[in-house]
Amino acid sequence: MLFSCRIFLIATVAILVVAFFRVPARADYYNEPAELVDRATSVYRRFLADPNMEWFRNNVGAARGILIVPQMLRGGFVVGGSGGRGLLIAQDLVTNKWSAPAFYSLASVSIGLQIGADASEIILLIMTDRGLNAMLSTDYKLGADVAIAIGPVGGSAKAQTADILAFGRSQGAYGGVSLEGAAISPLDDWNARYYGQGVQIFDILINQKVDNNQADSLRRLLPKPRSAAQPLGR
Repeated sequence: MLFSCRIFLIATVAILVVAFFRVPARADYYNEPAELVDRATSVYRRFLADPNMEWFRNNVGAARGILIVPQMLRGGFVVGGSGGRGLLIAQDLVTNKWSAPAFYSLASVSIGLQIGADASEIILLIMTDRGLNAMLSTDYKLGADVAIAIGPVGGSAKAQTADILAFGRSQGAYGGVSLEGAAISPLDDWNARYYGQGVQIFDILINQKVDNNQADSLRRLLPKPRSAAQPLGR
């Protein structure tokens, strides 16, 4: 009897672990890059309309880049993890022009007793050249070489000096936005599909050699930077 109970317990844990590791796969809910752009546009609108995002609205024009993740899935039992896809738009502070979007995947795994799941809308403001340069690498972990901090909420809030500020809107079992150690990788195949050709991240975000009018609705929402706007630190 005891042996049977042990077998049942092991089998149950195995099923839960398998079920968890299927969660990141379900984060790939976008069939096309254009679909992700439309969702990111809606998320950005919601951030602008959120009364708690006053600091975000007032300072987004100073950002070197904006990474929008329409849905970051997180869940687990014993082992917790997260996954999602997003897009990054960079700002040229000389020409005052926002780039076309480049597509990225985000993934992280944490260990601990975590029961529940949530889906968060996340926006990262890339506030420095160092933060943007990190995003241009082929594989990067948040917090590894640049400083990341939780973005301030509320009109009187003050931001920490950081290369990247993380803002999130979440409903579920987890509170706050914790992305320390999250791996970010460019989606070269999605970039090629969106622009109809193979293209490097640097040529999308910095040289701005490619464009897609489908992203115009998103870029029209972005602020024109003030002449005195500068990154918070380098």
